[in-house]
Amino acid sequence: MDTIFRVFHHAQYTQDGTTLGALLSPIPPTNDQSLLRRFYKDSNVFDVKSDIAQYIKSPQSTLPKDQKNAWIDIYVAYWKAIGEILRAESGNHRNDWAIKVYETWKEVVSLVIRGYSGSSGFQSWTLPVLYAAGKYLRVFAIKADEEQAAKVGNGALNMENDEIGDDMTSGGFEKNERLEDAARVINRVFTLCISDRAPMEESRKWGLYHTTNLLFKTYFKLNSISLSKNCLRAIQASATDLPPMSHFPKAHIVTFKYYVGVIYFLDEEYQRAEENLTTAYRMCHKDAHTNKDLILTYLFPTHLHTTLSLPHPNLLPPTLSNLFHPLMTAIHLGSLSLFTTALAAQESTFVKRRIYLSVERSREQCLRNLLRRCWILTGNKEKPRVKVQEWAAAVRWSCKAIGEDGYCDTAQRIRFEKGEEKMETYVEDVERRKEKGERMDSEMEDDEVECLISGLIYKGLLKGYISRDHGIIVLNRKGEIFPGTGV
Repeated sequence: MDTIFRVFHHAQYTQDGTTLGALLSPIPPTNDQSLLRRFYKDSNVFDVKSDIAQYIKSPQSTLPKDQKNAWIDIYVAYWKAIGEILRAESGNHRNDWAIKVYETWKEVVSLVIRGYSGSSGFQSWTLPVLYAAGKYLRVFAIKADEEQAAKVGNGALNMENDEIGDDMTSGGFEKNERLEDAARVINRVFTLCISDRAPMEESRKWGLYHTTNLLFKTYFKLNSISLSKNCLRAIQASATDLPPMSHFPKAHIVTFKYYVGVIYFLDEEYQRAEENLTTAYRMCHKDAHTNKDLILTYLFPTHLHTTLSLPHPNLLPPTLSNLFHPLMTAIHLGSLSLFTTALAAQESTFVKRRIYLSVERSREQCLRNLLRRCWILTGNKEKPRVKVQEWAAAVRWSCKAIGEDGYCDTAQRIRFEKGEEKMETYVEDVERRKEKGERMDSEMEDDEVECLISGLIYKGLLKGYISRDHGIIVLNRKGEIFPGTGV
């Protein structure tokens, strides 16, 4: 214990919040892996409070009495939590070890929150203590829910993942009892920060964005995106009482902008989503490649909807190229069959990242490019009219793929090696669908194609109107027929 409390008093004397927060971590420092084990072994359940009080109430401490008592309670709870963690890591645990760790750590967080309450609470420079307590509460809650679902504990603790996107769900509907409970506790931390009325130099409002980010992560993991909007509205309502955003740590703002951008993205407010995601990307550290990839995962489909154009392929990092490059190729070529195949190949990933519906809607741009190519090849500029049957035939043809026996419906897989496109065709899927009596996309009727074209006109991807009496599409005589394409 001597080592920990010697650092504790030095951090209090120098007002080093980062060091103080690191002391309340369940992970030992890399240069002293046995620190936490020694800390736990230096006392026992009967004497731990008096032992810790002896260190904190030492003559060298200048803390007020209330704060000393608060720190004693916090470190007693911390000592108990470390004991549960050590038992879990050594294998001496029951099947409910993760739940026990979560419950003991929840007590640590509750005591930390109590330490910040009242007029004589902890000062704002100690906010990293609040960050550490809340961060690991979420980690332990996730592990406890996983254990509850599996009804088995394996002693494996992963407490170091802190990327901005570690909120992906498996897409199931598993119970998350502990994570929901953790969200309520973290929401108390959020309220503690946003409702502080102390002078700005001493205000807990400086921890608002970090706490909000932690709450966003938790709500996203719970698939409760609507609850994130409540936090956003609370921040917007308190905007006049907050310091300028540029005064907060850049890491806090990057994460906040990322989540706000994703929230707007899921609400299909693509302009606002692009603004926030672009800000997050530009502020992101140049070496934070994982975070940049996560931002681009949403920025790419957002760009498709706001500009109705494809970004240059070289702008995509290699880690996202396999995800989006086949789709970009399909949209560029106007190939509906390639688009369907590329979408199906990455369906699970798109669903996990919550972008499937947005990416699927870019099928309209693929159709727009197909019709644009047809118009360039066959269009008459003096009489900008096209028979619905002609474009319907083009759509049916595009829904086919080139197989060994000519044009036929088929599933396809696209691979990209050294920038060259290689296509392998498979007819098994088609045979299966035919056996079930399913209709092929290439059997689409003219009325269905007419409906698709009406959608393009409504969304501004095509300028003109449909004359149903004559079965023709009358295109725009003045200006672009396909806005944004130069045609």
